[in-house]
Amino acid sequence: MDERINDRSYIKTLLKIAIPMMVQNGISNFVNLLDNLMIGQVGTNALSGVAIANQLIFVFYLIIFGATAGVGIFTAQYKGKNDDEGIRYTFRFKIVFNTILAAICIVVLACLSRNLISLFLLGEGDPADAAETLEIGVNYMNIMLVGLIPIGLTQAYAGTLRDLGSTKVPMFSSLCAIFVNLIGNYLLIYGHFGLPALGASGAAIATVISRFVELSILIVYTGTHSSIFPFIKGAFSDFRIPGKLVWRFFFKALPLMANETFWSLGMTVINQCYSYRSLDAVAALNIQSTLWNLMGVAFIAMGEAVGIMMGHILGSGKLDEAKQKAYTMRRVTVICGIVFALVMAALSPFFPLLYNTSDYIRSLATSFILITAVMMPFCSYTHASYFIMRSGGNTLITVLFDCVYTWVIAVTTAYCLSRFTNLGITYMIAIVSGLEIFKCVIAFFFVRSGVWIRNIVK
Repeated sequence: MDERINDRSYIKTLLKIAIPMMVQNGISNFVNLLDNLMIGQVGTNALSGVAIANQLIFVFYLIIFGATAGVGIFTAQYKGKNDDEGIRYTFRFKIVFNTILAAICIVVLACLSRNLISLFLLGEGDPADAAETLEIGVNYMNIMLVGLIPIGLTQAYAGTLRDLGSTKVPMFSSLCAIFVNLIGNYLLIYGHFGLPALGASGAAIATVISRFVELSILIVYTGTHSSIFPFIKGAFSDFRIPGKLVWRFFFKALPLMANETFWSLGMTVINQCYSYRSLDAVAALNIQSTLWNLMGVAFIAMGEAVGIMMGHILGSGKLDEAKQKAYTMRRVTVICGIVFALVMAALSPFFPLLYNTSDYIRSLATSFILITAVMMPFCSYTHASYFIMRSGGNTLITVLFDCVYTWVIAVTTAYCLSRFTNLGITYMIAIVSGLEIFKCVIAFFFVRSGVWIRNIVK
């Protein structure tokens, strides 16, 4: 009975961390849905151009996420140890490292955006549509680059607060940014109140403005609440970090950053393989991914919360109970995945009707939505397992589990199906998505082995 009470206590804390992230991600993805609908009203080419540009920017998001998460392993365990100085060091490292990464990504995407977007426009379709889609995507990308450094700094602040278990402040800042983005989209996409109608470029401008708003709120709130966040005291008085810690942070951040980078590149290649079959698939996949992001907020937030909780447990030295708590938290995550998968499947015939596009693209999108809804519980299982394995700082198994698996199994399969078969796009997506079941088997054995159970801040 005591064990059950203890489990309920952990689940309650887990939900306390996860629910604000669910709300934040849910509203953010709902606004992304509205963005897509607004841009979709401009036309299918605008929808596809923005989708492709965002696919490339998504790679940057995950590079920053990986860098922040790698150091965040230390932040969470320092929290379990109640070491504010250690937390301060991790925060400083995130600020510097994320800024450098953002600057590099700006240069790379500015130079290569046209060539990269062109890779998604090789499938069958009207050359005039492809040319228009390319120009829209490039213009959208160039504006979005202005917001990359604010994103890096926001992740340093928000990631640190989340690792400490404080998810309400990042939620509030994100909600304010979302509101600004939504109003900006309304004004700039269509040109209301005398403003020019900028279409997809207007959506990009609104997004960049919202990034600066989000960062400003985090800076002001954290700085004026040092009693709640003592790590911020003296955080900018100097940027001194003990050399030994710099290398420890770097060598934990680097594998996870590489993992997120190559995983996102792998997903980009898979989507490019789908687009190789037809340009219609690009628009249909954008519709499907929009609903997936909206419905997936529960298990995604739960997975991140599981990683934070496990970091606190390991940092406090409770190694013996770590595995059992991991099993309990993973079960809760999968339940969330099942519930939202059912909702997603129920919406599959109706959601594509919101878009101003052809009946064929809507039909494709419905099929894609049903396939990914079936796979959502399996994705929930692997997602929670990933964060469990990462919480102990064993970055090797997380790279093997995530990045290596994606490239060796998923990318190879998608590439071979697109280049060497005449299989329809729906069957291609069903096969590649179904590989998640095999990944669940790998996750089961990795987590059960216990090789991830380590305290790295002793």
